[in-house]
Amino acid sequence: MQITVLTVADCPNAQPALERVTAALDGRQTQVELIEVADEAEAARLGMYGSPTILIDGTDPFAPPGAVPSLSCRLYRDADGTVSGLPDESALRQALAGATPQARAAGTSDCCTPQPLDVVGRAGRGRRAPAENGLRTVHQQILRHFAATGAAPDAQMLQSIAAGAGRNATEVIGELADEDFLTLDETGNIRAAYPFSASPTRHRVRLESGVEVWSMCAIDALGIPAMLGQDAVISSSDPVSGDPITVTSSTGKVWWEPATSVVFVGQRPGGGPAASACCDALNFFTDAANARAWTSQYPDIPGQVVDQPTAERIGRQTFGPLLAP
Repeated sequence: MQITVLTVADCPNAQPALERVTAALDGRQTQVELIEVADEAEAARLGMYGSPTILIDGTDPFAPPGAVPSLSCRLYRDADGTVSGLPDESALRQALAGATPQARAAGTSDCCTPQPLDVVGRAGRGRRAPAENGLRTVHQQILRHFAATGAAPDAQMLQSIAAGAGRNATEVIGELADEDFLTLDETGNIRAAYPFSASPTRHRVRLESGVEVWSMCAIDALGIPAMLGQDAVISSSDPVSGDPITVTSSTGKVWWEPATSVVFVGQRPGGGPAASACCDALNFFTDAANARAWTSQYPDIPGQVVDQPTAERIGRQTFGPLLAP
């Protein structure tokens, strides 16, 4: 494996990029080269999409769709929408793992491509509704109602909250649905408010309070304890084998059973609301082999297998802030 870091002169993130690569390699010995790119022509020849660009065996695993070669400062967007001058270390570790001959031979790409995660976090905009026009207060009340009862509130239950912002609850609910903070059924009632589902799904979450809720997907389920600040037990099943999977969150620690469990994060091409684009393609599996077996059945759904710490982080960062003021 050959790793190349492409930078421009005096790039402040050149040395930090080298340090992050070293940390992600975790002691593995491989050749790492730093190249200073002088002009646009060289950037195009080498495949540099801003400084710094990290190439693994000549390929940029973080290249955004439609990107053009550039000497400008490079910005990387994490799964939770955070932007920085370096790729997330966990994502870089996955990219390096996906570059190994063993991973290629297994027919899986654990390389971190940001696109499958975009719909989870609304393409970097996050799942926390904006404060303007009563959207956040109504959205948060919907989430709290789900957490307290396991069910969705109706517009009448939300009217007093909406009225405090000078709004009509039905209108606010419609706006939240338009922005994919929630989904509605054919009668206009709330079908889901990520991470919660108003109807049963594969993923059941029993809260410390004793309330049981359903989540839209595996990542949503993992985000619920962080969002509510409660311990929880997630019960799901492997779509291939049907075997049970349990994730227990207690006092800030998480246990998975079986210990080999992973999460597949996929997204159907074409975009659209998360409920239709990816929620049924973000599942727990008892192991990576079953996840690969599932993807072979659905080759039209691109995505990636993520390990437990990565799945926990995505859930925590995506849904943890939702009830903050």
